[in-house]
Amino acid sequence: MPTLITYAKPLGPQCQQALSPLQLPQLDALLRLLTPGLRSTCEEDTLSPLHEMLAARAMGLTPQDGVLPWAALQAQALRLPAPTTGDDWAWLTPCHWQVNADHVRMADPADTQISDDESRQVMEALRAFLAEDGIALHGLHGGNWLATGAAFKDLPTASLARASGGAVDHWLPRQAQAQPLRRLQNELQMLLYSHPLNDARAARGLLPITSFWVSGTGSLPADFHASSDCKVVEVLRQPQLRDDAPAWTAAWQDLDATVFKPLLEQARAGQPVELTLCGETAAQSFSRQPQSLWARTRQRFAKPDLAALLQSL
Repeated sequence: MPTLITYAKPLGPQCQQALSPLQLPQLDALLRLLTPGLRSTCEEDTLSPLHEMLAARAMGLTPQDGVLPWAALQAQALRLPAPTTGDDWAWLTPCHWQVNADHVRMADPADTQISDDESRQVMEALRAFLAEDGIALHGLHGGNWLATGAAFKDLPTASLARASGGAVDHWLPRQAQAQPLRRLQNELQMLLYSHPLNDARAARGLLPITSFWVSGTGSLPADFHASSDCKVVEVLRQPQLRDDAPAWTAAWQDLDATVFKPLLEQARAGQPVELTLCGETAAQSFSRQPQSLWARTRQRFAKPDLAALLQSL
């Protein structure tokens, strides 16, 4: 199974400063045994982050920006009935929108601390409004509601990772079919303004839930079944976004012990190993490849420049 490490490039000044002294002996040893392979790149303003495109490709999908069918894949795994003709799947994620004079900002749902029970309350309050626009809810799974409707058919949507913690205006879908979704997002703000749920959250010092995000749209090819899986590891995301150097360093050290060490053992045993280190706009893949004795010896004693590698992503 390929392993994909996301947010591997340090962006903030504190994490960048922590890069030079970072010691990852298991990863260093692993990279000595692996051969660099495909280098992938993307633009900063793609709807789908690079790591999602790579994960989709590893599963046997043909990645298309903004229409990676994560919701449809989850529905398939749950064996939910296929949507009717003209409809498709999407994820709806409750979130907090802060309306400013010139932009709307969405707090990261991971920081907003929305419980499953609160998410159910929000979507139950919205269910009837969604039904009026032909959108049906199919249960809460991993913090996201699965939904079907014609509004989602072939609709490019931005990943939650793109909009979280920043202005959402650039990432909102502008197609005509998305007009009901944008109206519902605005209506939910009014609906929840004085909802007891948000009164209770305010009493606990938490941000109110005021809207929802649409993502995971896209259709699965007929009779699609994933050709393989991909282990996506995102433990670096939160410390990197907060530029929290101690937490970022600790996350890398945890990866070294729990992810890179088992991969190193597999590589030393001659087993297939695929590893990709992914930043915002570039990713570098590595794999175990047959090599001559001389190439293996030279690579084993070559010390990888980990700092340069991560900075290049």
